[in-house]
Amino acid sequence: MPPKPHRVLLDRVSGYADEAAAYVRRRRVARQPFARLYYTEGRASNQAADSRFGAELFTVAGRLIEVAGKRPKS
Repeated sequence: MPPKPHRVLLDRVSGYADEAAAYVRRRRVARQPFARLYYTEGRASNQAADSRFGAELFTVAGRLIEVAGKRPKS
């Protein structure tokens, strides 16, 4: 007995949703924090958080965020 037409469509959509969820999970695990620096001549460079320079950038950026957050709102 062949499956009902709506079941075929439902199975196909469920399969796509499962694949999308797996992709998002893999992407989330592989993502690593980094800092991107833009220079005046137009080039950019990425610094990993676990490099020495990247760690310094993250420390300074965190400090800037703290200072900006304490500013009185007008």
